Amino acid sequence: MKKLGLLITATAILAFVGCKNEKKDMDNAEEVTDSVQVDTTAEKVESKSISVTMEPKSGSTAVGEVYFTEANGIVKMEAKFSGLTAGTHAIHLHEKADCSSDDGKSSGGHWNPTHQKHGKWGDDEGFHKGDIGNFEADANGNGKIAMQTDEWCIGCGDEKKDILGKAIIVHDGTDDFVSQPTGDAGGRVACGGIIK
Repeated sequence: MKKLGLLITATAILAFVGCKNEKKDMDNAEEVTDSVQVDTTAEKVESKSISVTMEPKSGSTAVGEVYFTEANGIVKMEAKFSGLTAGTHAIHLHEKADCSSDDGKSSGGHWNPTHQKHGKWGDDEGFHKGDIGNFEADANGNGKIAMQTDEWCIGCGDEKKDILGKAIIVHDGTDDFVSQPTGDAGGRVACGGIIK
């Protein structure tokens, strides 16, 4: 009988220790799961995107969509347009997300928070943060342009980088990258405000 009592006691101790270890393993699993959830949330915060619908200005038929995406400190811009005249068109970021005027001039001048002279993007002599460049429209009036930069951000609050509150403008002509302060690119044929 004494042996039976010892056997029952030993079994109870083993069962108790086994349950305790199982609970400890479950607690560790929950900690790992929580840490994975935190990392996933951090990744979501790093990626931002905005879509801008372009509207015609100055009697044009130009329309389009511009997409901005920011991830890991790099902003990518992809733009597609239709209704343009065939040929080369300049595209710039302007000071204000205001496309209310018929000629698009309510958007102000080129966005130039660093007070540089107008020029080609990346030029050692200087360029505006809004000096994107030129793109081609085909015989059917369709055109596209893409770029990426660490000189912009979406909603970061840095007045020298933040593109929120600015406008994207397509011009009727070509940016010569020399004429000050606009590149002699002609009228504004499409405008879209970069807003959330």
